[in-house]
Amino acid sequence: MSAHHDEQQDIETAKHLWRSGGKWVFAALVAAAVGYFGYVIYQHQLGKRAEAAAALAAGVAEDEGSFKTLQQEYPDSMGAAEAAFQVAAKQFDAGKYDEAAATYQWLQANNPQPAVQAAAVQNLAKVRLQQQKYDDALKALATPVDEAYRGLIEETRGDIYSAQGKTKEAAAAYKAALEKLPEDSPARDLLEMKTAD
Repeated sequence: MSAHHDEQQDIETAKHLWRSGGKWVFAALVAAAVGYFGYVIYQHQLGKRAEAAAALAAGVAEDEGSFKTLQQEYPDSMGAAEAAFQVAAKQFDAGKYDEAAATYQWLQANNPQPAVQAAAVQNLAKVRLQQQKYDDALKALATPVDEAYRGLIEETRGDIYSAQGKTKEAAAAYKAALEKLPEDSPARDLLEMKTAD
């Protein structure tokens, strides 16, 4: 009899808890579980997407069609960024400066990663410097980049001024680059030589 009474009391307690907010706790637990599984599936899809982009990027050296596929299907992936840097370097080495510039501009427009943005800006300026389009090179360097990469940008600015024979401006840019670089950076020695020159 007492077991039956305890069982009835447990049922009544459960009903009371359910009515006084238990269903909301249960709903919150279900929502949390659904959210967690959704997050896991999303991360898995991102991983698969990154793997597919990396596989295409690996084949860019032999097949430039892979790069076009990357541009269309995975424009903001690191695989597409790596491939773009490879393709642009190849274009630059072949003297196809306008094509290299277009590739760097595509990178700027499609990959928001700070390191990619800074490298694309710097390389675009170097392409314009090679073409002796100094104003375009300086304009490229005016693109905002993460503060961590300002030293590289200022060094490139100094290179442009130096190529123009503007020694005061070049020295000021190299000095600004030195101020942005960490004390233990291996690039400091070269910058100090450029400043001295």
